[in-house]
Amino acid sequence: MDVFECIEKRRSIRKYKNVPVKEEDLMKILKAGILAPSAGNLQPWEFIIVTNNDIKEKLCEAALGQYWMMHAGVIIVVCAKEYESESVYGIRGKTLYCIQDTAAAIENMLLAATALGYGSCWVGAFDEEEVRRILKIPQGIRPVALIPIGVPAERPMPRGRKDIFSVIHFESYK
Repeated sequence: MDVFECIEKRRSIRKYKNVPVKEEDLMKILKAGILAPSAGNLQPWEFIIVTNNDIKEKLCEAALGQYWMMHAGVIIVVCAKEYESESVYGIRGKTLYCIQDTAAAIENMLLAATALGYGSCWVGAFDEEEVRRILKIPQGIRPVALIPIGVPAERPMPRGRKDIFSVIHFESYK
């Protein structure tokens, strides 16, 4: 499938068949993540791979009770190394660039999962400190997103999008 078809097919999936993600496919998805662009090519990301059901359950609880993630084959916790971006770019690196960089990696992984026939969802609603505690994430490394990936058990319809001409501007804002 070409990139445009993949972008159009990607959906936020919240129902999964209880099937593991093949290790070979997981590695392809993670490689897509590390191929994302990053400020200064710092690549300030870390990925924590969670397949253990006890840990997944704790993450679901930390994610404000989003227990639907339990059925995903894997949850990838994407973290930003704030200190690494800050060391080169100062406060803007810590508060913006490392977040932008991880967002690019996340989108690459979501698209790679789609291309391989998996469903995924970008989850940002969670108690950051609780996720940090559960996964023993040190200070200076910030959990940014939980990405459940698995064999989809649903096929949601496309959601509406704003008209392109309502969000683009030429040469200046208005």
